[in-house]
Amino acid sequence: MATEVCERPSFAALITPQPTPLRYFARIAGGIAVGAALVAWLGMPLWGASIMVLALLAQPTAQTWRAVGARFGVPFAVLSVLLYLQGFHTIEHIAQSIEFHILRWPPRQSTGLLSGLNVETVHFIWNWSVLLVAAYLLRAGLRSGPRNLWGMLFIGWAIAHTLEHTYLMYQYLATVRVMLATGGSLSFAEGLPGVIGRNGWLATNIDTSALAGFICRLAPANLITPRLDVHFWWNIGETALMLAFALGAVRRIARPTTGADMVADD
Repeated sequence: MATEVCERPSFAALITPQPTPLRYFARIAGGIAVGAALVAWLGMPLWGASIMVLALLAQPTAQTWRAVGARFGVPFAVLSVLLYLQGFHTIEHIAQSIEFHILRWPPRQSTGLLSGLNVETVHFIWNWSVLLVAAYLLRAGLRSGPRNLWGMLFIGWAIAHTLEHTYLMYQYLATVRVMLATGGSLSFAEGLPGVIGRNGWLATNIDTSALAGFICRLAPANLITPRLDVHFWWNIGETALMLAFALGAVRRIARPTTGADMVADD
């Protein structure tokens, strides 16, 4: 499917905030300053200050997405939305890593800036959303790299990441049923190991599954890596491939009025 565009897009145009980057980053700086003061002086929870900063950014971010859509068409507006949201999501993962590795907080307390959203259901919905958006972008005609290499790698990584969170959701629901039946706390259902990492499916089936044993011998980090780090690197890989896909997609536009040539292989 060809993608009609109004102008020739650029990667910078997809991510440059409106009305100006200076005003956008001034909102960020002001929000962080006020939020830090409220946390320090009034005891506002960190997630409350984080939501306040996001609220300050909501209007100019939406303005950016509208401008991208008007100039380059809906698929590139959707790509811009995805890049922004993935950027915010990456900041959350970085915050969790700082809490865990630098501040030495326990894993269950290393919940990032928006602790209330660090739950299995939100992760499940987010990853399925990324996968569906990636599929939409490819269906809309966006291509990236020789024979759409970056597009295939991006959606392949998104599929694998989503399967990991689908398994985690299955684990969560199974544990919730047990907790409800026994009167245990539902908090035990959060933060369970997935397929990869310490106490994950691969590590616990290393002696009973030839596949698990092979993968663990090939990548022994599967036996010791904590869940927080596993998902940090899942996110880094997805972000890197998303950026490569976006960069290649905007470069494929050969003419200022049509993106029909994007469907052709290099």
